Amino acid sequence: MQNIRNFSIIAHIDHGKSTLADRLLQETGTVSARDMQEQFLDNIDIERERGITVKLQAVRMKYTPPTDASDKNDYILNLIDTPGHIDFSYEVNRALEACEGALLLVDAAQGIQAQTLANYMKAKDAGLTILPVINKIDLPAADPETVMLDMMETFGFNEEDFILTSAKTGLGIQELLDAIVAKIPAPKGDPSSSPKALVFDSFYDDYKGVVALIRVIDGSFTKNNSLILMQSGKDFEPVEIGYNTGRFTISDSIECGEVGYIATGLKNIAFVQVGETITSAKTPATTPLEGYKEPTPMVFANLFPDDGDEISLLRDAVERLNLTDAAFTFTPIKSTVLGSGFRCGFLGLLHVEIIRDRIEQEFNVVTQLTSPSVLYYVTKTNGETISVQAPQDLPEPNLITNITEPWCTVKLYTPNEYLGGVMQIAKDHRGIQESLESMHSRTTLVYKIPLSDVISTFFDRIKSISSGYASFDYDVTEYRPVNLVRLDILLNKVKEESLSRLVVKERLYDVGEKMVATLKESLPRQQFTLPIQAAVGGTIVARETITAMRKDVTAKLYGGDRTRKDKLLKKQKAGKKRMQETGRVRVTPEVYRKILGV
Repeated sequence: MQNIRNFSIIAHIDHGKSTLADRLLQETGTVSARDMQEQFLDNIDIERERGITVKLQAVRMKYTPPTDASDKNDYILNLIDTPGHIDFSYEVNRALEACEGALLLVDAAQGIQAQTLANYMKAKDAGLTILPVINKIDLPAADPETVMLDMMETFGFNEEDFILTSAKTGLGIQELLDAIVAKIPAPKGDPSSSPKALVFDSFYDDYKGVVALIRVIDGSFTKNNSLILMQSGKDFEPVEIGYNTGRFTISDSIECGEVGYIATGLKNIAFVQVGETITSAKTPATTPLEGYKEPTPMVFANLFPDDGDEISLLRDAVERLNLTDAAFTFTPIKSTVLGSGFRCGFLGLLHVEIIRDRIEQEFNVVTQLTSPSVLYYVTKTNGETISVQAPQDLPEPNLITNITEPWCTVKLYTPNEYLGGVMQIAKDHRGIQESLESMHSRTTLVYKIPLSDVISTFFDRIKSISSGYASFDYDVTEYRPVNLVRLDILLNKVKEESLSRLVVKERLYDVGEKMVATLKESLPRQQFTLPIQAAVGGTIVARETITAMRKDVTAKLYGGDRTRKDKLLKKQKAGKKRMQETGRVRVTPEVYRKILGV
């Protein structure tokens, strides 16, 4: 155990985390030059395409210090490569629980960003030894001295703590490996006690069932022992155990303090959640590891196939993705406009995009996605509390006593020249400022903002106003009361269920006017006058009218008195009235897509 080092790399998106992992794998000889490729640990196509890590990976490296070094020991370095985005923060927290140290990676050109701060706090709360690493020092715009001063002021590091690297060129990698060995402590645990392991990730394999990535806290695990999952109570016989050394390598055992994998043979990934505790079925541990909680979807949206005949393909896609990602949930639904589809739950907006892109790329199903919404809790007059995801779930107003919505703590990090614009956008999204702290050329802002506003236009507007330089991080922290209403759209006085949405009352008139204006521009003219109304209950809050197409029925007349024209006009008017009473308007998918942008 004294020669094991377990560590993670934490960084803001695009600060070079995956590239640094590549260089570490190369420097330690874990992956040969022939097998090496960029973003080696990112094995999902969407990860390579977007340049981000979606699923964490754990890899085992062997490191021998240089021959001229005084330390002649061989070391096992377990790198746990974590996702960087806030949507996957729970996985990051569990991964950090499996480590004793973390490399805090910062871009020498960009400096500290929002997720740099957030990840530092996660690592600090987990009690890890943190090594500050300034990366990309080879860039023309790099300013490592300024970034170093900023990190010393923000985090309290000393100048001798810093390691300057260029993951692209390999500069400073040897010094980094030596610092990992020297400064990150060895794991602690009792090799003689009952086996206990933390599950920090899991995925589904067609042949091996659910594969759990584990860190052994106490004892050791061998293939022939029956094991049990302490939270779900499920027992199993391991199909295979071993380590990931760039490829999965079978072993006879995983010892105390080590990181490896156990192929459980189970067919349901819901049994093997992140944060689970695995122990022996014969000599079980008495208490599970602390901190376990099931991932809770926070954002909901409807997925429909672009071609209605592909619903079976979409069903197969969501079922397969649910096997590999337990945080993704789905329920079948039916829409009058888009047909059959699924109501899906996600961890956040990036999670929505990743799932949709994977469905289209891996399963070749083009999809339609409705506007994301959040989970509201409604307390009814009879004392019952229900969860509401869609407008159709909201009870009548006279049956409601209270509605609450999720609020986030949002940390914004912006260059000073964009401060005014960023603050105005936060205010427009119902933001309540809690703190403001200025450091050199940058300012850190902390706001409380409703999650429904964060997942709307907040990200796009922040990036637009700051030319892409501002960043933010958010965490759902509480539920607060909200005055929520269901806004219905009536076409020719008939309610169109597919266009209904949940709206905060203070924005009711603004949203209603935009929706009816968009529909007026998008819907084709009919043979009858078409009123478009936005209503809450029996109250009309906005209205537009599409005038009827009219044929000149008197054009064929070339003489006679006025009564002949009046007779034809009266007949036309009666026909228009009958159409008005029986006419129905079809909302096409094209019109529906335009409404989603409101």
